[in-house]
Amino acid sequence: MSNWVKVAPLADIPQLGARVVRTKDIEVGVFRLEDDRIFAINNKCPHKGGPLSEGIVYGDKIACPMHSWKISLVDGKAEEPDVGQTACFNTKVEDGVVYLELKA
Repeated sequence: MSNWVKVAPLADIPQLGARVVRTKDIEVGVFRLEDDRIFAINNKCPHKGGPLSEGIVYGDKIACPMHSWKISLVDGKAEEPDVGQTACFNTKVEDGVVYLELKA
């Protein structure tokens, strides 16, 4: 079973920026790319737990603000030569509003 959570109007998330959704179990970074695609991943870098939502978005990746690890927003994998992965979450935009799917 899934649960779609309202994040924010698309216009409220800056291009190449992020919003954070906090639940009791996890913190999720919701990212808007330059072409308005939306991605969501666990907000903790797989390296040292850096807050990915505070990093720099470029293309479809985020650079961790702590040690510049590059993490794919598409699949959550660290760019080589680094190794590791963080969880990804489904998103959708309906009527100009961004939603995040959380598993119940």
